[in-house]
Amino acid sequence: MKQHKTKGIIGILTGGGDVPGLNPAIRAVTIRALREGYKVIGIRRGWGGLVDMVRDPHVDNSQHYYALTEDIVNKAGRTGGTFLHTSRTRASHVPKARVPAHLQDKYTDEINDLTPEVLKNLEYIGIDYLIPIGGDDTLSYAVRLSQEGIKVVAIPKTMDNDVPGTDYCIGFSTCITRTIAMTHDLRTCAGSHERILVLEVFGRYAGFTAMLPTLAGAANRCVIPEFQFNIERLAELLCEDRYTNPSRYSVVLVSEGATFSGAEMVFQGEETDMFGHKKLGGIGDIISLQLKELTPRFNKGEIINTINQKLGYMVRCGDPDAMDSIVPMAYGNLALDLINKGLHGRLVILRNGRYDNAPIEIITSSKKLVDVQKFYNTDRLRPIYNSFEFMPQMIL
Repeated sequence: MKQHKTKGIIGILTGGGDVPGLNPAIRAVTIRALREGYKVIGIRRGWGGLVDMVRDPHVDNSQHYYALTEDIVNKAGRTGGTFLHTSRTRASHVPKARVPAHLQDKYTDEINDLTPEVLKNLEYIGIDYLIPIGGDDTLSYAVRLSQEGIKVVAIPKTMDNDVPGTDYCIGFSTCITRTIAMTHDLRTCAGSHERILVLEVFGRYAGFTAMLPTLAGAANRCVIPEFQFNIERLAELLCEDRYTNPSRYSVVLVSEGATFSGAEMVFQGEETDMFGHKKLGGIGDIISLQLKELTPRFNKGEIINTINQKLGYMVRCGDPDAMDSIVPMAYGNLALDLINKGLHGRLVILRNGRYDNAPIEIITSSKKLVDVQKFYNTDRLRPIYNSFEFMPQMIL
């Protein structure tokens, strides 16, 4: 098919953590755009590609961006991850050591705002519309670019499902599906040894990835970032669950951002990314050890051993499930619908069971968290089971 490039150039990038569903979204945007007369540029490594590129026709920038074709996107469109690669680059807060070599004489502060370079780079490669796919960190910078005059149409992605304004973010369904399946698989080990099964899942500030599987029956209890829990109460409940279970085991899902009463989040170290986030991990280990120490109080003086497992990257790797194949296709086409109408500064969303769009500023206007009062029983440490009438598909 002869390509007509009269409509302009669309840039697309993926930032933050990888999830299944990114490649189907890239495929949907690219195929529709090419067939309607646009050229599509894939920007590599999220905002990193726009920071690192060199505005010189004699320099090879193929490591930073390249033109996408139907052949390229079709090969990757059914797979997980992102073939454009990703990073946690924050172009407005680039450490001195991370400033590209060709800009080091110009930007010498400890933290540098490279947005002027990003704007020039977008103009240099001729981007008319930019489609960033990411979570609230990646898309918060998209808000900044939109305010700077770039025509942005954003697509929400995060397995934590915590981008404000939308009921659904790409990657969430596969994460939940895998969490439920793996929890059920690990029940055989917990049951065989009559232990307490402690599973740590992703979720820095929002507990959706622990709440939904528990609501679906995968676990007896869950602890989430939105509520500081009492470890003695958790031990008591899990011992009670184990005692009433004929197979003599119980299960708790632990959000990585969960905290003990009066304590702070558990980090792997002090190093932070450009968004100021320390790498989480380890709360499941601590809970597992403390549960073992506390169980004699609630088990007639006898210790109950634990099985402790981080699900981590196992729930974000591999191919997308059905929902994370369908929703990205719809989101990509929604983005093209907006572009064809000349609309920008928008976030494509799924709300109340219907596809829609919202002002991009909604991303930075609030935080999307579990409504503890409405959905979480703080005494029983599990979701509240009330009326489901007229609730969204994902309940929370």
